[in-house]
Amino acid sequence: MSDETDVDADAEVEVDAETGVDGGADAADGAADAVDPEEVRHVADLARVDLADDDVDRFTEQFADILASFEALDEVPEVEREEELANVMRPDEEREGLTQDEALSNAPETEDGYFKGPRVS
Repeated sequence: MSDETDVDADAEVEVDAETGVDGGADAADGAADAVDPEEVRHVADLARVDLADDDVDRFTEQFADILASFEALDEVPEVEREEELANVMRPDEEREGLTQDEALSNAPETEDGYFKGPRVS
């Protein structure tokens, strides 16, 4: 990935040459530049969804907002984690369980010492 940037003299906005994303403005504006209405139409075609033109505009804005949210995650600092994690669960304890007859005592139907369920076919 390159750090090179192009400067558009008319807009006075710094744009990353590789991604085409605005590097100086608000993150949502940069993400909006990254989402093209044709890309939205292409994704809709792949999903076999018919979109009206106003829907394409609305989804273009929503996709830009989503991308801006992901860009915001890049700004979250990494934290150090503990190397040694200890098990916080209590140890298992063996206890007396139910006998087979006790377990089957409330079953509506049993057969040969097993639960009997409805036939599935």
